[in-house]
Amino acid sequence: MSILAASLPTLSWSDEVIRLGLAALLGGSIGIEREFREREAGLRTHMLVAVGAALFTVISAFGFRDVLGSGSGALVRLDPSRISAQIVSGIGFLGAGAIIRQGLSIRGLTTAATLWAVAAIGMASGAGSYAPAVITTVLVLIMLWPLRYVGRLLDRDHVHRLDVNLAAGASPRVVVEAVERIGAHLESFEVAEDERTVEVKLHLRRGLTREVVVRALASNDGIRGASWPE
Repeated sequence: MSILAASLPTLSWSDEVIRLGLAALLGGSIGIEREFREREAGLRTHMLVAVGAALFTVISAFGFRDVLGSGSGALVRLDPSRISAQIVSGIGFLGAGAIIRQGLSIRGLTTAATLWAVAAIGMASGAGSYAPAVITTVLVLIMLWPLRYVGRLLDRDHVHRLDVNLAAGASPRVVVEAVERIGAHLESFEVAEDERTVEVKLHLRRGLTREVVVRALASNDGIRGASWPE
């Protein structure tokens, strides 16, 4: 977009405060939800991402008046998206740091996604698109809270949780091998602090009942017993 340097838009102090403050508020509201669930990135991280994205957007659009041209007739080309476009790809490196692999399970994907969404909310706030920023924040909170329980209801008949008690000196690998032998699909497992209890999440193929799974696991020497928690 070609514009005259002398007619470049500017922001007042009040506009800057509103845009950065709104970014902090909206990012913090999502960060509180993550903090409440004790996730890898919480309140401060989400606020920092939102405010940083908003500031980059403000600088990209309004921060280069003095270097774009000095004369009233100077014709320049201003592209406000050049800096803010890097936020989209750059935030991925920060989100990757929130992803943690534990055994066969991966944690932090939702938190990484919220960081990406918060960056977009910060960019919208910095650009003065207040309505989209607020609406997106509300939608993200709905996805993180009410839809979480809907997802559990939908997965209740597909993902089953099983608590397995290991024998003394037995390795959790015994559980993995036993699950594979009976034909169930192991989604994830987590070893308790005492290293004697393993929480397993698995999918049961058609015709494979809970009773059959428990009997098959209990028949292994390294497993003392297994139970399905209510």
